[in-house]
Amino acid sequence: MSHPWLAQRTAEFDSSGIRKVFDLAAKMKNPINLSIGQPDFPVPDTIKTAAIEAIRSDKNGYSLTQGIPPLREALQARVDAEFGHADRRVLVTSGTSGALVLTMLGLVNPGDEVIFFDPYFVMYPALVRMVGGKCVIVDTYPDFTIDPDKVAAAITPRTKLILLNSPANPTGVVASAESLQAVAELAARHNIALLSDEIYRTFSYDAAPASAAQWNDQTLVVDGFSKTYGVTGWRMGWIHGPAAIIDKLTMMQQYTFVCAPHPLQWAGIAALETDMSAQVDSYRQRRDFVVTGLRAAGYEVAPTGGAFYVFPKVPNSQGTASEFVARAIAKELLIIPGNIFSDRDTHFRISYAAPLETLERGLRVLEELLGARR
Repeated sequence: MSHPWLAQRTAEFDSSGIRKVFDLAAKMKNPINLSIGQPDFPVPDTIKTAAIEAIRSDKNGYSLTQGIPPLREALQARVDAEFGHADRRVLVTSGTSGALVLTMLGLVNPGDEVIFFDPYFVMYPALVRMVGGKCVIVDTYPDFTIDPDKVAAAITPRTKLILLNSPANPTGVVASAESLQAVAELAARHNIALLSDEIYRTFSYDAAPASAAQWNDQTLVVDGFSKTYGVTGWRMGWIHGPAAIIDKLTMMQQYTFVCAPHPLQWAGIAALETDMSAQVDSYRQRRDFVVTGLRAAGYEVAPTGGAFYVFPKVPNSQGTASEFVARAIAKELLIIPGNIFSDRDTHFRISYAAPLETLERGLRVLEELLGARR
């Protein structure tokens, strides 16, 4: 139900379809939950201990808006080592979502066009519309790879920003270095802002992921702790890019989020020193298990190299993805219909951030669903 006091911008979006599935899961006794996009491994003890010690030592007030100096220095050293840009600065944010919000507020004027790719993370169109921007969506079906020629064709005099996400949610696809270089150079040539959402970069299973910032030193890069260390509830992210933009986003953070959670920033220092390769290896094995099982059952799955998602196609005999997902949910299998992430209703998202036993149960249901309607 609407209310007459609500601003017009609130009509641009509804509750996330993913959130609705979460709410449904809470009502089930024994759901096969392959819907949640958060790691299932426990936070390493060294990181927990650092957070507890920070709280006990009374690091509980506001921090500097831009983040505590030791954490910023550690992040800056990483960024400098990777990119070597003299003008690149770091801002610690209240989650990667906070970084995305600040960037949209800081760069996009009403009427500006923002290019991003279908399928997309659910937040992207909502944020663009929230600031009065216009979504220009570039299709990547069937294999979810970026075609730089399509990007070039989508550019108009109103294009302000190109938004990349690799490794990608919901597809798990890692963009090729060649496509990222082409888009980066295209943005530079047209003087268009470029934002690269790299929150899943640790979960890249077949090769180290490229970043558009390698070829365009004006690129803004969003990253964070949530996925890598299993601390999604801590709201700890960062963004790096040209100093003039980061300085302005810092000022905007003063008047919105104020700062990232202070004691957890100290734990972030410990996190950066924690080896997560065992967890990444485990997720690589789950990726292989799920993709192999889906293909054996008869599902079409594009090559997926990162994050912890696959985005299978619903066979034509099964109807729309929404209809298919409804049948899956009736069997207590929680997956997400593709129209949450896309203008199409042909695929569904599986998160394999779940125990192997749960993945096995889920695959059995997906096999049954195809067998029942062949």
